[in-house]
Amino acid sequence: MFSPEPRHQHGTIARTGVLLVNLGTPEAPTPRALHAYLKQFLSDRRVVEIPRPLWWPLLHLVILNTRPRKSAAKYAKIWTAEGSPLKVHTERQARLLRGYLGEQTHAPLEVEWAMRYGHPSIAEKLQALRARDCDRVLIIPLYPQYAASVTASTYDAVGAALSRVRNVPALRLVKQFHDHPSYIQALTQSVREHWLANGRADRLVMSFHGVPRFTLDRGDPYHCQCQKTARLLSEALALKPDQYAVAFQSRFGRSQWLKPYTLEVMTQLGRDKLARVDVMCPGFVSDCLETLEEIAIENKAAFQRAGGGEFRYIACLNERDGWMRALTEIALENLQGWVSSAWDEPAASKSAEASRRRALASGASS
Repeated sequence: MFSPEPRHQHGTIARTGVLLVNLGTPEAPTPRALHAYLKQFLSDRRVVEIPRPLWWPLLHLVILNTRPRKSAAKYAKIWTAEGSPLKVHTERQARLLRGYLGEQTHAPLEVEWAMRYGHPSIAEKLQALRARDCDRVLIIPLYPQYAASVTASTYDAVGAALSRVRNVPALRLVKQFHDHPSYIQALTQSVREHWLANGRADRLVMSFHGVPRFTLDRGDPYHCQCQKTARLLSEALALKPDQYAVAFQSRFGRSQWLKPYTLEVMTQLGRDKLARVDVMCPGFVSDCLETLEEIAIENKAAFQRAGGGEFRYIACLNERDGWMRALTEIALENLQGWVSSAWDEPAASKSAEASRRRALASGASS
């Protein structure tokens, strides 16, 4: 059964939609909200590739009965008056992108944001864009490095939502931007500004979200793209090999994940008695639980407990001007042929009105 189509009116000017998609967040820092969020997240075959007969009992009988309370306590540490930091930043980025794109082109554009897990969902926002006469949609997953567990999962959700649509819009999907010059420039600028204000540390640690090691063996490019981002950033900052380190965080379960593990790296740096360490997360464009709690709280404690000195977390790009200009550039590159700075609203309105009159003359009802 297909969803009802938005009411069509001849002579309507078609619009182009841009949909930013981030991973997701619970609705509140409570065990009940975390249970719903984790159930959806950990039920995704892209996220957990363990065979269902083995994974299902573990998920429903063990994990969902223990982890929601622990995760809720962590979320409570970073929750803001406006809500989840990830949701707040993603919403702000969408609002700012709308303005930045408006400076570059006068073509009719709609910018929305969605979460892969939780609300607002991808299906909800695609329907909202269609209701506003968007017959072309650009999907931008906000993951710089491609990973099947996040980027491909976003594609799955888009496909599932549109499988219930009769009049499917034209679709473009951004795969990655791990080496986009403007993205690297935005990261570089954020580090330089941090150094200008606080001085350089003894080591810059670039921590990326981890994934199981077997994904690399099976052809997922994530690990290689993380390494390339780190290399490009280190070159832009003129760092020597002993001045930075690459690590992977957020390990889950007992299987081997991408190494080295961030927690082990930070513990070793503490044992080495480093006086100052800077830590950033180039795989995240918005601060969230994994950056604000896992890195800025847990890893800081591990570093200092092991004997380290000053721990300084460099915030994600969030709504920095450099990042918003980079995101605008990425969007415009992928919107080529759909929008133009030369778009003429009076001419488009005149053409649409002529089209409406021809349709009415041919017997159309509206």
